[in-house]
Amino acid sequence: MKNALFAAAALALVPVASQAQSLQYPGFFAGLEAGGNYMFQSGVGTPFGQSNLYPSIGYSFGGMVGYDFVGPRVAIEGLYNNSKATVSGASQSFGATKDEIAVMGNVYYDFNAGGTWVPYIGAGAGIAFEKVSALNAQDNNTVFAYQGIVGMGYNIDPTWRVNLEGRYFGTSTPTLQGQGFQNNNLIAMLQVQMKFGAPTQVVSAPPSPAAPQAPSFMVFFDWDRSNLSDQAMNTIRQAAGSYKTKGSARITATGHTDKSGPDDYNMALSLRRANTVKDALVREGVPATAISVMGRGESQPLVQTADGVREPQNRRVEIVVQ
Repeated sequence: MKNALFAAAALALVPVASQAQSLQYPGFFAGLEAGGNYMFQSGVGTPFGQSNLYPSIGYSFGGMVGYDFVGPRVAIEGLYNNSKATVSGASQSFGATKDEIAVMGNVYYDFNAGGTWVPYIGAGAGIAFEKVSALNAQDNNTVFAYQGIVGMGYNIDPTWRVNLEGRYFGTSTPTLQGQGFQNNNLIAMLQVQMKFGAPTQVVSAPPSPAAPQAPSFMVFFDWDRSNLSDQAMNTIRQAAGSYKTKGSARITATGHTDKSGPDDYNMALSLRRANTVKDALVREGVPATAISVMGRGESQPLVQTADGVREPQNRRVEIVVQ
């Protein structure tokens, strides 16, 4: 029982996995079909006594509309079958023709759904309208019809599919000259189907190269101070070196504070820190005209804190070379 459950689960996953191949997708489809049929030999009563039907190869054609769930498929099919036979008895032989129009509801299951080659099975049931002609007379019959299907599909692309299938097609008993006979047929059919609403395959343009990031540097300060530590001076020298490497650039020095003081005081303090950094950059050979300074106070903390908290990461000047 456990192995059967595993097998059923694996079968159910086939259409899901195959969708990644993008040759089959859910949607409506329509198609046309044509092929040949052969009716099995059958006995039949005639005015001349018990006789046999000896069929010859006939032809079939039709069309369908349906919906593909990627794995399961359903379709409504209109099918026409034409068959000819020789009716031969002990005393006389004559020809007979069977014209058959069937409206069928079919259910299919695709194996390897979404792949290039898609084997499938199916079954259908419906109603058939039979006209059987012989000896300048005809019988009209409305009978129950059923069929079993096995086939192989070829997905040309997500829109077009070709199927080659074999069918067993049968009906309840029609009549010839008022006498019933068995209507069992083999049909070979070639189909061409088109899927509606094929997904558009968008060719993505290669991503634009990312704009180079402007070099940036961070200088930190003690609480309520604007003087530079040795570590801060090393960072400033690196920023000055980056400016000189570029040859022609702009530097922005933006000062910040933590949230431990009044807003207006912190705004002024952040501006003092930015000007301190500017002065140090000038001493390292950066023209004053190339440096812009701004003060943001406590409005843009690097680390979010409650008001009044002394956070060292927020007491800083950010230097951007661009």
